[in-house]
Amino acid sequence: MTILDSILDYNKSFVETKQYEPFQTTKFPDKKLVILTCMDTRLVELLHRAMDLKNGDAKIIRNAGAVISHPFGSIMRSILVAVYELQADEVVVVGHHGCGMAGLESESILEKAKERGLDVDVVDTLEYSGIDVKGFLTGFSKVEDNVAHSVDVINNHPLFVRQIPVHGLVICPDTGKLDVVVNGYDHL
Repeated sequence: MTILDSILDYNKSFVETKQYEPFQTTKFPDKKLVILTCMDTRLVELLHRAMDLKNGDAKIIRNAGAVISHPFGSIMRSILVAVYELQADEVVVVGHHGCGMAGLESESILEKAKERGLDVDVVDTLEYSGIDVKGFLTGFSKVEDNVAHSVDVINNHPLFVRQIPVHGLVICPDTGKLDVVVNGYDHL
């Protein structure tokens, strides 16, 4: 049985037995939060518990490292949609200790991509075309600096209003302890 078959078999039972009912909510976040955090598997449930969130409390955006790599990319667009269309009143960027993006070197990813069948000539073509593939695939050195950078990108975005607090936190993936990097109320 494939992973997809297993998921679909489980889902059929999930729907038939109405296990979805405890999760029903609206599209608007009850706590009026939008959270950008990392896709790390250790945070899937821990982040919610550590921040006292239940289903429907916040819009959660996840990517590798809670990084905003481009001010007009999909992450920033999602934050703007959450604020303007879905009534979020605060933004929280949550990085974490032990992040896979910390210290990540592009050579590591490119070597693994090559092992999985990527034609390395593609990288040369992209680089020749002006795309900084190596920069695109490089992580950050310190999680706190990365969180502060993402907060700064949001706060300085030309389409973002200054009345919305943007907080920066770092969570410990072992204990759930949160440390404040940026208190968004201080910048209002």
